[in-house]
Amino acid sequence: MLAGHAASGQAPGTGPGAAPPTTVAAIQQLDRVEVAGRHYDNAVGSTDAASQGTIRAELLKSRPALRPGEVLEFVPGVIVTQHSGDGKANQYFLRGFNLDHGTDFATFVNGLPVNLPTHGHGQGYSDLNFLIPELVDRIEYRKGPYFAQTGDFSAAGSADILYRTTLDEPLAALTLGQRKYQRLVGAGSSELGQGLKLLGAVELLHNDGPWTVPEQLRKANAVLTLSDGSRAEGWSTSLMAYDATWTSTDQIPQRAIEAGFDRFGSLDPTDGGNTRRSSLSGEWHRRTDTGATKVAAYAIDYRLRLFSNFTYALERPATGDQFSQQDERTVFGLGASHAVDHTLGGLPARSEVGLQLRHDRIRVGLFDTQARQTIGTTRDDKVRQTLLGVYGQTAVELAPWLRGIVGLRADQARFKVNSLADSANSGASSDHLLSPKLSLILGPWDKTEWFVNAGRGFHSNDARGTTATVDPKTGDPVDKVAGLVAARGMELGMRTEWFTGLQSSLALWKLDVDSELVYVGDAGATEANRPSTRRGVEWNNRYVPRPWLLVDADLAWTRARFADASPAGNRIPNAVDRVASVAVTARELGPWSACIQWRYLGSGALIEDNSVRSSSSLTTNLRLGRRLTPKAELTLDVFNLFDRRVNDIEYFYESQLPGEAAPVADKHVHPAEPRTIRLMLQLGF
Repeated sequence: MLAGHAASGQAPGTGPGAAPPTTVAAIQQLDRVEVAGRHYDNAVGSTDAASQGTIRAELLKSRPALRPGEVLEFVPGVIVTQHSGDGKANQYFLRGFNLDHGTDFATFVNGLPVNLPTHGHGQGYSDLNFLIPELVDRIEYRKGPYFAQTGDFSAAGSADILYRTTLDEPLAALTLGQRKYQRLVGAGSSELGQGLKLLGAVELLHNDGPWTVPEQLRKANAVLTLSDGSRAEGWSTSLMAYDATWTSTDQIPQRAIEAGFDRFGSLDPTDGGNTRRSSLSGEWHRRTDTGATKVAAYAIDYRLRLFSNFTYALERPATGDQFSQQDERTVFGLGASHAVDHTLGGLPARSEVGLQLRHDRIRVGLFDTQARQTIGTTRDDKVRQTLLGVYGQTAVELAPWLRGIVGLRADQARFKVNSLADSANSGASSDHLLSPKLSLILGPWDKTEWFVNAGRGFHSNDARGTTATVDPKTGDPVDKVAGLVAARGMELGMRTEWFTGLQSSLALWKLDVDSELVYVGDAGATEANRPSTRRGVEWNNRYVPRPWLLVDADLAWTRARFADASPAGNRIPNAVDRVASVAVTARELGPWSACIQWRYLGSGALIEDNSVRSSSSLTTNLRLGRRLTPKAELTLDVFNLFDRRVNDIEYFYESQLPGEAAPVADKHVHPAEPRTIRLMLQLGF
């Protein structure tokens, strides 16, 4: 009998209504923990790995989030920070990766890919600031390269953030907070007749933040979705638009803070940027008793102008080191999958095949600027790149206690670069990769199941690095890089519900990456690095001791090292050793609800020999809710409750302040926000 849960059956980028799961359900029927139906879909028998699961909207509503991107922190082991202005993509940490802005974690919103290859600021740039949390229905997450449906940027993991197509009732929410924080959201849906449903949402936001130079973040966001049908058969189409401008306070050197400079101050008050993103997407799906089919397509228009200054007066003392990274692109994509139930050697089986096609047409550049005025060009390129992926997998119930999944994915990337600044860096290239996958699911025994997962994954490299022959700053010759970088992972896992009210999972994992090559958008060149090995342990717990009380505890330990020998050392800079999140949520205590969360980001080496390390941070967030009427609720959020002096991010590199005679190697930090209070009134109609 096929499982009824769809945690693993969605091809990335294809949105809601995905194909049914690829696994075959365990015959033994289990009593599910109550929290699984309201907040999680992670019960025994529902996933293909211990590190895979689904988070429901009910949980998202119970905890505060300082920024939209922090919804990913509901994925166990993920930490989200910021090292610049809030209009810029967040910094993500998972499984010993400083994922930068998303290089090895693939994210999709409402069926649209968020990661942007060959981006002006960083490969796989994943800006989630267009997300409207009130529209999220669920988050389906997977960690590790074990899933045939996931392709580029998913070596460490991936997440599908799925929007609703209808709302229970129209809503309006107004949030006011310190430092001129103002947010207004309105959303609603209606029946248009003949089964048609229309959903619309608008978000407006302003925030100055704690910075001495006000951030002046202004954001406008809108979603319009038309849908018809049901989960069995139907279609939907969505139009989304987002625009933001901001002034940013970037990281500052520790020596300046120790000399009395305000840690919330700015060394270049003209840093900041503006961005916009609009998209049109559509999907059609059909499910029957014996299979499922899904087709989806999208088009995205994107713009970014980002102004940053991380070294101050190191390279250009007279004008300062500000530079601008600019990205203009259109993206077109198509995804299709078909799954069918059948028998294989007399055993129940399910097979799925799929295709994913993406084409980016990009104008990307790096320019020297002063007070946002261009004074020089480092790189200016037109890029065309296409990534085609096809996959197939079969799941077989080998025995009542054993399920097996075998998959194979094939990807081909084609790049064409027209360098307008230096024709020597123009050219065309291509690369391909085969990625086998294997999973075994054993049990359940005593409400406990076991997992063995292995697979190959990858992330693409910046197209400019695959054709470059000359360093754009120095003119020195450089080597071209491969278009696709492979990663091989394996995992042993366990999930149990043996204790009443508790869901607990344990995963021991390892991931080897062929090369830590990174395209440095700040320099316009590829920074060669070494192969790496990461291994770790994750322990995740959901406990419901009382119907009104939920306890979440997610703990992760990681050991990240370069795999080869070097006199410089073998530590991977910014690879954090430990992360943790513990939350206690009290629900429906009369008109009251409350949640307190402790969030820990551990220390990590900042240079290869481990002689300089980042500081760990522990912050506490609080949410109190009071239902005033059946249609009105007041919510108080307090971030960094105990006003701890911690940093969101720390780096170690050379910089030179105005007046300094020579460069200085130093820590550079971006402080976490101090205690921040916000009050939200939400009304239903």
